[in-house]
Amino acid sequence: MTPTPVGMRCPECSNEKVRVRTGPAASSAVGGNPATITLIAINVAVFLAEMATGSGGLSSASSDLINEFGLVGALVADGETYRLVTSGFLHAGMMHIAFNMIALYFLGRVLEPSIGTLRFLMVYFASLFAGSFGAILLSANNEITVGASGAVFGLFAATFIIAWGRGLGAIANEIGVIIGINLLLTFTISGISIGGHLGGLVGGAICGLLVIAGERGYLGSNAKVIEYAGMIGLAVVAIVASISVAEPLPGLRFALLQLPF
Repeated sequence: MTPTPVGMRCPECSNEKVRVRTGPAASSAVGGNPATITLIAINVAVFLAEMATGSGGLSSASSDLINEFGLVGALVADGETYRLVTSGFLHAGMMHIAFNMIALYFLGRVLEPSIGTLRFLMVYFASLFAGSFGAILLSANNEITVGASGAVFGLFAATFIIAWGRGLGAIANEIGVIIGINLLLTFTISGISIGGHLGGLVGGAICGLLVIAGERGYLGSNAKVIEYAGMIGLAVVAIVASISVAEPLPGLRFALLQLPF
């Protein structure tokens, strides 16, 4: 027998009998993780495009895409708000994207089937926008920030809270240790966007609390609607806050200095 991957079943599913299937339809019977695979594919495709438009080799730091779509507070203030989301699909090198995509893969395999693809995507993008806000808030206006780290940190936080809320202490403890290690690295290694990581972590935690509140009946009979509204509201607040705290810097486009990720 092939061992079943560890996952987090929702309370509604815990009392249901599991029907075992074989063949191509088996993966869809347990929910699967299509959004996770799609997000990884998009990030990898963008990274290949970065290398193609850079100076060659495995580094993408010299790519024109970094300058045109990376997160820069001053340029967001000048109206380039698309950078709040495009920066989350850019990476500064092979190790950068490798760490983020490995984390995304393993988190997605656990979280997406347990909360559903739509909610998973909402957690991901709410965390991404929260991470962008954190990066703008705590970074200099002329710094470029790129990477899916904000969204990934959000998935870590959401997975931790949902696992804990469902009584899965072993999984929650493992995720908590990983979060602690990553926070230690965030504060001790130079060139990492502290604001991006912390913002994503807070955003994902809020999303996780919304999911657990809905499952425990705290959100009433329309729990899913309130959950969705809360996550969308979080993303909107993060976008508005990012624009509000960003300050323009004349001539910045020709004087970009740093590349934290």
